[in-house]
Amino acid sequence: MARPFPVLLFLAATLLPAGPATATAAAFRDCVAGLGERAAAAGVDGDLIARVLPSLSPLERVIALDRSQPEFVQTFPAYLEARVTDTRVDKGRELLQRHGTFLQTLLDRYGVPPRYLVAFWGLETNYGGYLGKVPTLDSLATLACDERRSEFFAGEFVNALQLVEREDLPVEQLVGSWAGAVGHTQFMPSSYLRYAVDGDGDGRIDLWQSERDALASGANFLRSLGWEPGLRWGRQVALPAGFAYEQAGLGKAQPLRAWGAAGVTRADGGPLPAVDLEAALLLPSGHRGPAFLVYDNFRVVMRWNASQSYALAVGLLADRLAGAPPLRLSPELAEPLRKADIVDAQQALNALGLDAGTADGIIGSRTRAALRAFQLEQGLPADGYPDPDTLDALERRALP
Repeated sequence: MARPFPVLLFLAATLLPAGPATATAAAFRDCVAGLGERAAAAGVDGDLIARVLPSLSPLERVIALDRSQPEFVQTFPAYLEARVTDTRVDKGRELLQRHGTFLQTLLDRYGVPPRYLVAFWGLETNYGGYLGKVPTLDSLATLACDERRSEFFAGEFVNALQLVEREDLPVEQLVGSWAGAVGHTQFMPSSYLRYAVDGDGDGRIDLWQSERDALASGANFLRSLGWEPGLRWGRQVALPAGFAYEQAGLGKAQPLRAWGAAGVTRADGGPLPAVDLEAALLLPSGHRGPAFLVYDNFRVVMRWNASQSYALAVGLLADRLAGAPPLRLSPELAEPLRKADIVDAQQALNALGLDAGTADGIIGSRTRAALRAFQLEQGLPADGYPDPDTLDALERRALP
């Protein structure tokens, strides 16, 4: 039974040293008091709360990372080059062999092929090579006490305490990413509580120490997110001359037979599979770069991580692990985009009445839609990508 915890009285006595406190320290103290009350209301044991709360410290580095505004926007080829490396492919193939029998049992139970589980593992932590070093409870408390996403991280803080209780984990074992993700598969505490499973049969679930727990938990998570057994993530395709690029976009899925009728083929020129599937066309580097048709399992990957580049990297790494050749990309496509140029483009699009959303330098779905509409007006390839021709045309329109 959870022991009640007098949060405010305890904090007033022990959280901060005697003497004047800065406004920041006082605000953190008050916030942590609220986190303690929230944890107690959720049934977390009072002894655990009393042990953890006085040791919490705000991490300025975490806020800096959450607020980071890079000067450049990484392009898809650069993203892929940094993540789907020959070294990572070789290591992944070795792990597929090492864990082959166990991964087959996960395929039988959850329907997720081994190459995808190993691909997630490789992208999340380089197969456990780097699990993160940031104290999870400090990180989550820091983010919970920051105004940007306080409610989400306050819930994750309580989940982390519940995780310590349920798995009898040493508090010092809770280290991970600056955002609070932990273990080989980088689960947030809420996902750990809900989806992590005991893969090695020792009666505990430890995503830091047990590779089998991590792989089984990843399979269970993907199945829970809607993974469809027997279905690929998607494939690279070739587009015909004169293709109408405005058909691209995750929200514009069509049956495979419709894409085939439009002249889309496999990357090697062969016909698309004659199966009843919906697929969306993605052009992550615009019309000058590679094209992909993605299926429902691609959307499942995006429920794990909402980045299209991440989901493409998972699929392409999984393909490489299964023996596919590397994707060949033109070096000039890897040149980074200046964030200031994207902000200027968004402002220009908004001024023209084309809703690009907030001018934040992030190329999201609204910005792509606005770019595509502008490109159609200008007679440019309407791929929704801010290539030099599009940016130059926007600059000319913005001139007085």
